[in-house]
Amino acid sequence: MTRIEVLFPEFCSLFADSSNIRYLEKCLPDAEFVFTSYMDEPLFVKEQPDLIYMGAMTESAQEKIIRKLMPYKARIAELIAADVPMLFTNNAVEIFGQYIENEDGSKIEALDLYPIYAKRDMMHRFNCLVRGHFDDIEIVGFKTQFTMAYGETEKYPFIHVDKGTGMNKGTANEGIRDHNFFATYLVGPFLILNPLFTKYLLNDVMKLDAKLAFEPVIMQAYERRVKEFNDPKTEF
Repeated sequence: MTRIEVLFPEFCSLFADSSNIRYLEKCLPDAEFVFTSYMDEPLFVKEQPDLIYMGAMTESAQEKIIRKLMPYKARIAELIAADVPMLFTNNAVEIFGQYIENEDGSKIEALDLYPIYAKRDMMHRFNCLVRGHFDDIEIVGFKTQFTMAYGETEKYPFIHVDKGTGMNKGTANEGIRDHNFFATYLVGPFLILNPLFTKYLLNDVMKLDAKLAFEPVIMQAYERRVKEFNDPKTEF
């Protein structure tokens, strides 16, 4: 049976990110979804889920989750190397970088699995639309965040941004892709806004014979949004 681990849903469900999982439940009605609370030992510590997911969270929750996951850093790296599928959205991406820097210069050490770091600016929320590509798949989505990420953003890029902002305003690289590890600042919810990527995740990455739930409707919405995001009049 397909098993999907959803990490810390009591914390990680901002910006409707929980709808990513609700949609996967519709796509995979026979799968088991394991919702790991903060007080539980993650399933991935002793087992190998078919997908690990974590969504957006507050900054205070982010710091708690870094502390929670730090003892499992080596295990997470082992699972990434073993091609275990993982998807992390919005500021969950920062947990796997080197550190998060506050406005006063103090730093919160993160898992240091990837050569990026984030800088907070809590008085200025950044919002934008994003249109880009992952391989030959057109990606659309939204950003709403208090942070930008810097460092070697070109080393493990997930999405090449055509319009909008990448990990920071000086790069077209967005997110992290390494083996089957995918992380992106984009919200939307990401899987619902990007059905072609969702199909790729289910069929090519997870190796399932799965069909998209509500495919005609969700593809129609995707095509309409792609058309809108390609309109020169659309402001990003």
